[in-house]
Amino acid sequence: MSSLPLQPISPLDGRYAKQVSAIGAFLSEAGLNRARVHVEVEWLIYLTSHSLLGSAPLSDEAIARLRQWAADFGQPEIDRLAEIEATTQHDVKAIEYLVRERLSDQRLDHIAELTHVACTSEDINNLSYALTVKQAVAEVWQPKLGAVIAELTRQAEQYRNLPMMSRTHGQPATPTTLGKELAVFVHRLGRQVRQINQIEYLGKFSGATGTFAAHLAADPTVDWQRVSREFVEGLGLDWNPLTTQIESHDWQAELYSRIAHANRILHNLATDIWSYISIGYFKQIPVEGATGSSTMPHKVNPIRFENAEANLELSNAVLDSLAETLVTSRWQRDLTDSSAQRNIGVGLGHSVLALDNILRGLGQIDADEAVIAADLDANWEVLGEAIQTVIRAEVTAGRSSIEDPYAALKELTRGKRIGQADLIAFVSELQIGDDAKARLLELTPATYIGDAARLLSHL
Repeated sequence: MSSLPLQPISPLDGRYAKQVSAIGAFLSEAGLNRARVHVEVEWLIYLTSHSLLGSAPLSDEAIARLRQWAADFGQPEIDRLAEIEATTQHDVKAIEYLVRERLSDQRLDHIAELTHVACTSEDINNLSYALTVKQAVAEVWQPKLGAVIAELTRQAEQYRNLPMMSRTHGQPATPTTLGKELAVFVHRLGRQVRQINQIEYLGKFSGATGTFAAHLAADPTVDWQRVSREFVEGLGLDWNPLTTQIESHDWQAELYSRIAHANRILHNLATDIWSYISIGYFKQIPVEGATGSSTMPHKVNPIRFENAEANLELSNAVLDSLAETLVTSRWQRDLTDSSAQRNIGVGLGHSVLALDNILRGLGQIDADEAVIAADLDANWEVLGEAIQTVIRAEVTAGRSSIEDPYAALKELTRGKRIGQADLIAFVSELQIGDDAKARLLELTPATYIGDAARLLSHL
């Protein structure tokens, strides 16, 4: 790994670096190596604290110095690792040598041979990936998603009672409220958050083929399975007792599938908002100094939602690939997962970038209540559903003898634009009860919203 300046290939490291830099602290090569150093140091501390393999406890001061060094992992360590790996051609072995050098610097050479003892590279890697992914999701991705959900919730409440024409198949349909439609996305995303929070971040620590063979050869008197479980759980992970050389990555596939599902819901949100903007339901708030088109000065483009669409699709291309690839390893080990896992940050990074754009986009729109109201008033035919349903109830109750009320309303409204006067004239001639007729005569597209506003109580 070189620390030389790079010409970024990925826009995540170039054009969009500022928006996604927080996730790089965990899912970059440096973030992975920081976690590897942390795991190696904690294994040394665990072994010596339990006087395993002939060791004795370190002083509190020595432990504190080691942990502080691991926590302060930065550019000097990055540069030194690059030098070591140029010789070893092996990233985890380079970590081991770096730790050994630090032990020598701190006059702890007597425990140097415990560095990486009984470990296969994947013991360190799987724990490091679990730690970095867990932190990236909890500290970066979920807060970004939470901010989007919070803004959607705010707007859902703001527009709770604002009647709006629905469009099923792109055509005028039974009205709803703008707040209820936004609340649907809040509810859908909330389910995904709850499922993501239930994901186990599994770790294995059992040697070359998951059998603890080297451990037992070194000291057959120790309950190494108990040691492994204590160590893994001490890192804040869930222990996986049955593995090959690698941790099987099922938890990763589950996590990336859930995040990809959340991405798809967000994609649906972005395309819906874009469509509402296109018909004037939302007006965009111009950003001072911004340009919408190089040739058309009037343009205010919905670029935040378009950018989000593209990045959500890119995110899912990577996450879906990871979920499919990582669950398969030939026999006890192959290296397909090694290259694949280096792209975890790419998958989550594009999702973070999309969330950033959605949040900014939501902050730059307002409902155009006049446009929404005019659309309702231009589509009185949507009350056909209400009228034929009321007639059916009246026939059932014996207060009407109208035959086939659906057909009657279909003849009146299908494929036609009719106005308030047409509906009033039609309802006035209906042979139904007085109460039912009065309810229908009072109904307008703007009041035909059912329980839409009250449904927000389920958020």
